[in-house]
Amino acid sequence: MVLATLVLVVAGCGGGPTPRAWAASVCEALTPWRAEISKLTSSTHQQMTAQTTPAQAKENLVRLFAGAEQASETARRRIADAGIPETDRGEEVSKAFRAALERIRDAYGHAGDTIDALDTGQATAFYDGVQAAVDKLNQEYDASALDTGRLNSTELKQAFDEVPECR
Repeated sequence: MVLATLVLVVAGCGGGPTPRAWAASVCEALTPWRAEISKLTSSTHQQMTAQTTPAQAKENLVRLFAGAEQASETARRRIADAGIPETDRGEEVSKAFRAALERIRDAYGHAGDTIDALDTGQATAFYDGVQAAVDKLNQEYDASALDTGRLNSTELKQAFDEVPECR
């Protein structure tokens, strides 16, 4: 019984991943997310300039924003799964990354919900509403940016610079 308790205590004392392992996990989470967001951004631009009916544009845009929302949640979850890096301010850095992705996820969700609620009966009013939703998305997206200046960790900065997954 004492041995089992000791094993549990020692196992519980183990820290999180090294800065290098954590940085690699973060970059592995963000690389496909960036690619998906880039693809979706391009597709959104095409949808806004394509000659489609408002109903077709609405369906496509709602689907695109749902995809961006899901991709952001997947990246957030993968970073959460990476754990807390064993470094000064590791918990704060991990939390900030996750919070930024939550805000980005929510921004895409808001845009999709806003466009989904638009009436497609009047093309001009619909596209004006789409433009307003995209403008708000851009504002929310910009506001979600991670303030890396506050989260300065020499070990993590070095890890992000060195691990191949981040290049």
